[in-house]
Amino acid sequence: MKIMSTQTVAQNKHLVIRETTKQSQLAKSALRGSVLPVVVLIAWQALGSVGILPAQLFSSPLLIVMTFIDLVQSGEMGMHLQISLTRAFLGFALGGFLGLLFGVIVGMQKKSEEYLNPSIQMLRTVPLLAITPLFIMWFGFGELSKVLLIALGAFFPLYLQTFLGLRNVDKKLYDVALILEFSRREQITKLMIPAALPNILLGIRLALSAAWMCLVVAELLGADRGVGFMIQDARSFMQTDVVFVGIIIFALAGKISDSFVRLLENHLLKWQDSFKA
Repeated sequence: MKIMSTQTVAQNKHLVIRETTKQSQLAKSALRGSVLPVVVLIAWQALGSVGILPAQLFSSPLLIVMTFIDLVQSGEMGMHLQISLTRAFLGFALGGFLGLLFGVIVGMQKKSEEYLNPSIQMLRTVPLLAITPLFIMWFGFGELSKVLLIALGAFFPLYLQTFLGLRNVDKKLYDVALILEFSRREQITKLMIPAALPNILLGIRLALSAAWMCLVVAELLGADRGVGFMIQDARSFMQTDVVFVGIIIFALAGKISDSFVRLLENHLLKWQDSFKA
């Protein structure tokens, strides 16, 4: 018993040391990643203060921060951001669901691939900007056209990654499923989806990026509210500081959503040795 207790204490101590080392490495990585942005901001502020960078084209970081605070205090930023987030969420949810659904259907059945995949691949090659006028003609300038445009952008990355993930599942796993007498539902939930999960999560990250991009396009082309509209309106009045605030908001929103999916990856894929590497 004493030997087992000693081994347990040693294992716990090893786990604590490993966790502390991991946290230290993450802190160092975050610090290193912040060096370049800090240097750029300092240089930007210095060049703007001495007049080398024209204020009408490159508002100083301090002015951008002050403008952001003013927009938040006035409530304008909250209103525009809420509308943009709602559009992005609805479009991503619709496009992501359909992309995952069609990716599973086409990835599991050869006949479905023969019937559906050529048409989907053809639509994927059409630039979104070319489709935007049709969406406006069909659905007007309301919320529906914007949500559908975002959904279209989010559909293809998740569809492709789901399809590829399912097709790259090891054939030996199917033999194991046959031996265990898995039903079709069990094959999907216990074998195919977990095996394809790395590709699916990558598809989610790419779909989120596409959704934010399509949101900007939708709001710049025709909207009376939203962060994209705020940028367009500020450009008309040469309010460069407001334009930079809008760009930073989109960058932060995209980074936060991507980091959230990264956390899901760390949680859902920690069992994979290749992911740890």
